Amino acid sequence: MSTTESPSNFDHLERMPIRELLANINHEDHKVPEVISGLIPDIEALVAQIVIRMKQGGRLFYIGAGTSGRLGIVDASECPPTFGVPHDLVIGIMAGGDLAIRKAVEFAEDDPHQAWIDLQQYDIGPLDTVVGIAASGRTPYVVGGVKAAREHGLLTGAITCNHGSKLGEAAEFPIEAVVGPEFVTGSTRMKSGTAQKLILNMISTTVMIQLGRVKGNKMVDMQLSNNKLVGRGVKMLMDELGIDQQRASQLLTTHGSVRAALKAFGHA
Repeated sequence: MSTTESPSNFDHLERMPIRELLANINHEDHKVPEVISGLIPDIEALVAQIVIRMKQGGRLFYIGAGTSGRLGIVDASECPPTFGVPHDLVIGIMAGGDLAIRKAVEFAEDDPHQAWIDLQQYDIGPLDTVVGIAASGRTPYVVGGVKAAREHGLLTGAITCNHGSKLGEAAEFPIEAVVGPEFVTGSTRMKSGTAQKLILNMISTTVMIQLGRVKGNKMVDMQLSNNKLVGRGVKMLMDELGIDQQRASQLLTTHGSVRAALKAFGHA
């Protein structure tokens, strides 16, 4: 039996009071970062190769199904507003298409050929990277997509929560976050999903920093899409340039981004 399908370490959950349920879930969640800490060399190896390709114009694709697919889409969709990159630089694709983001699409994950068909719609090429995400490591949509991508010469990675999975074998750079049985048996939206989310955060954030999308520790290329972010941008300029709020606000309005305003002051 795979780890993700193994029986929970707890039983009779329906008999537990609320406090005990919460404490036990939290106890299990604490195991996740410890596991990921031991995977940093594996994550580093994949990220280093992604950066090389993206600096030459490559893109990063996540493919998944269910919770795994949704997590990939979330990570991809947050790159443009956070780092000011184009929407087609990091792309999340999931079995069943956009409809599946909100509602399960029956049997969408069972076609091993569909992911490669979906990827080809993006004119995918040898500088691109495909990272398959599947807690079980056996989802046909994901395994088939990663296999096809690797056969066509693309860089391939995988994020799974079982050792020795088909997905891990298919990818050139597998990351196996084996976090143990879920609190609710088989519910991989829990610890497995948390592990996948943390790893995706590490991959995309590190890639973007390596691509020069962060200055110091600031998101200087963030999209100024709401008042909160405009206020954050103003504060960045005040701190960096030693100017008052009114002047910082004028600069931000004139130049349209924190980075552009800093460049205008010779602080590139």
